Amino acid sequence: MEHKKTYHSMTLHTPHGELIIEGPITSEQLASYEFHEDLVSFRPAKQQHKALIEIAKLPEGRIIVARNENTVVGYVTFCYPDPLERWSEGNMENLLELGAIEIIPKFRRFGVGKSLLRVAMMDDAMEDYIIITTEYYWHWDLKGTKLSVWEYRKMMEKMMNAGGLEWYATDDPEICSHPANCLMARIGKRVDQKSIEKFDQLRFKNRFMY
Repeated sequence: MEHKKTYHSMTLHTPHGELIIEGPITSEQLASYEFHEDLVSFRPAKQQHKALIEIAKLPEGRIIVARNENTVVGYVTFCYPDPLERWSEGNMENLLELGAIEIIPKFRRFGVGKSLLRVAMMDDAMEDYIIITTEYYWHWDLKGTKLSVWEYRKMMEKMMNAGGLEWYATDDPEICSHPANCLMARIGKRVDQKSIEKFDQLRFKNRFMY
């Protein structure tokens, strides 16, 4: 499968300054930007910057960033699921995982997350993919946002809806381990029926184990 990537961008005005939301950007472009020191949700900022540059180098990898002048203050990543996850078991070339989305505290609550997802979906090539994201409450910044689990879940769902992702049922044990956890997905307009059926089989593995 050829992974076509077409750059799109938009400007977002916030009380703390103007942001450029853009992508998918190249690894070289990403390496040339400063990476804000508060982007530490997954690992120290310098390490995360390097990790995103590596994702941008992947044939299927997509990085969309929000930047204030030359400094990245938010991002969303898309690439193939981790080989250890059930979502990679089908070896589906047209299934990508929205693996991480992060915005520094200063720019939260201004629609940056929604804008990142909208720009990501501006690329017509996204109609060829099934995009999934797995949400686990233990990854959420409940302390920093001062939201309850269910308030955060509602906020996260609204943000994902902006990118066309919807809730999907699954029997994945980790997701089923807490009612706030969920699988969300967006099935592109050009995804064939065989791929949709394969995705359904990945969602419900246990029903085939009789």
